[in-house]
Amino acid sequence: METLRIYYKSVKPKTWLFPGQREGRHISTRTVEKVFEDAVEKAGIKKDVGVHSLRHSYATHLLESGTDIRYIQELLGHKSSKTTEIYTHVSKKSLGEIASPLDNLEMEGGDK
Repeated sequence: METLRIYYKSVKPKTWLFPGQREGRHISTRTVEKVFEDAVEKAGIKKDVGVHSLRHSYATHLLESGTDIRYIQELLGHKSSKTTEIYTHVSKKSLGEIASPLDNLEMEGGDK
């Protein structure tokens, strides 16, 4: 967020946050893809990824940090939670952290 604030203060965009090369136009999809491809190469990422991978990563990180899937659904603009579930590929890490309600029951004699 701080990087975005610095960018905004230095560029002072008038119409578009990320203006394109043509006056009054936003940055093109192809330019965003090219910047992403260059970053992937510089980072040494060998996996087949695209700009859309950022959306998947964002949703997965939100889910793993405990954000309710209904909020993620709203943020991503999905009508169906089934669509959101595709994005969030429930990780083994998340599955391993689920506690059974039975674990919190007290047994006779005060033991859990």
